[in-house]
Amino acid sequence: MMDYFLHESAYIDEGCEIGKGTRIWHFSHILTGSGIGENCNIGQNVVIGPDVIIGNLCKIQNNVSVYKGVTLEDGVFCGPSMVFTNIYNPRAEIRKMDQVRPTLVKKGATIGANSTIICGLTLGRYCFIGAGAVVNNNVLDYALIVGNPARQIGWACECGERLPDDLECLACGKKYEKSEDGLELVSF
Repeated sequence: MMDYFLHESAYIDEGCEIGKGTRIWHFSHILTGSGIGENCNIGQNVVIGPDVIIGNLCKIQNNVSVYKGVTLEDGVFCGPSMVFTNIYNPRAEIRKMDQVRPTLVKKGATIGANSTIICGLTLGRYCFIGAGAVVNNNVLDYALIVGNPARQIGWACECGERLPDDLECLACGKKYEKSEDGLELVSF
């Protein structure tokens, strides 16, 4: 008995683990060796794997491919049609799967629609990547990133709102201070 939802047009290869309460929608494919946590929502036409790890409470919108080498921690949002890469300099005529560069997306990160994440990077906790950004460098915790090439324009709260200069969220009241890795939550 499955304790997750699988649309009749979706397909899961053998050797995958799917967490309780996860929903996998139309025309999606989960490849061998991949694991998806609990209460995730996998949109239409999503491909995951092989050998990909996705945490709990992740939301992967329509038309996203999460390739080998990508790890999503808990609570990651992948907007519609955003792109992960896994080989830095691919060629159709040369097999390079031994050159996969791992990408880590940390807890609570948001990746906007149509963004591209170049392989081999770490996206920090609760960072916010704006729609259409092309990210080619590591991203700090809570950083707000936009553009092509992507650049930091500010900071984002855990609730998703842009933080003012004093780093106290006007929407939820959480307070932050700068740290070596970006920002750190100090009170809420």
